[in-house]
Amino acid sequence: MAEQLYAGKVKQVWSTDDPDIIEFRYTDQISVFDQIIPSLIPRKGESLNRTSCHWLKLVENEGVCKTHLIEMNAPDRCLARRFDVIREPGAITSDMENVFVPLEVICRHFLAGSGWRRYAKGDVGAEEFGFAPGTELEEGVKLPVPYVEVSTKFEAFDRLLDTEEALEISGLSLEELNNIKDIVLKIDAIIEREAALNGLIHVDGKKEFALGKGREPILVDSFGTLDEDRWWDKDAYERGEIVQLSKEFVRAHYIEDGHHKELYDARENGEEEPPIPALPQSMIDRTSALYASMFERLTNQTF
Repeated sequence: MAEQLYAGKVKQVWSTDDPDIIEFRYTDQISVFDQIIPSLIPRKGESLNRTSCHWLKLVENEGVCKTHLIEMNAPDRCLARRFDVIREPGAITSDMENVFVPLEVICRHFLAGSGWRRYAKGDVGAEEFGFAPGTELEEGVKLPVPYVEVSTKFEAFDRLLDTEEALEISGLSLEELNNIKDIVLKIDAIIEREAALNGLIHVDGKKEFALGKGREPILVDSFGTLDEDRWWDKDAYERGEIVQLSKEFVRAHYIEDGHHKELYDARENGEEEPPIPALPQSMIDRTSALYASMFERLTNQTF
């Protein structure tokens, strides 16, 4: 009998009759700033599942790397290979196989989101993103080369890591980590190519991996969706305007209404977090329509 193994912010992981296979079930929940919004977005889970399965199949078909996907068994569900999940930092040894890598690999192609916020606050300089020292940057500028960074997976909040700590937490060798980063760049080249066909810019996104037999990198979980990645309209960008086509505009809603500041002030002061308010119906309708339309633009399939 199937049992729930894990419940995240937007998806659940269930066991199956085969101990080596798990089932991902995508919900219609939506989260921002590590908080689940008390509003459901109709058919959002279906959009995420079908979009991610599309990319996973494309990555395998183009020979970039293996993935965990076995098959999509329902519009909002898929079957995948199971990997051991070890949550204790540093507990993964250098010879372990069939294990989840406890890192998120983020690749940025434009200065946006938290990358822009770090620069705007003065936490990092222009040289961090590949520009000459002292260069004055504007939000949305294209980076000279893709910027890859790594964050934690199992802490309460995502935290960026330097290479030394990333290796210590994950049990990866430097060669293995660099190999994973190279795979991410190849995947993003595919995403950029496909997105451009339908007038989209792939701004940034995150990927997750496991180590299979012989510690071969296996692409796992979801990516290339509106939850993991940021998208802009290409025509608008070329006119000097940024049109968000991801859940970034939902984040912007909470930044504008003051919840973001209140939340992060509470976190910095060690105080109880304020509950995130529900979305107004107009935002729910807008978000649902965006997830449906973006599925079609990203995959060339009918939703």
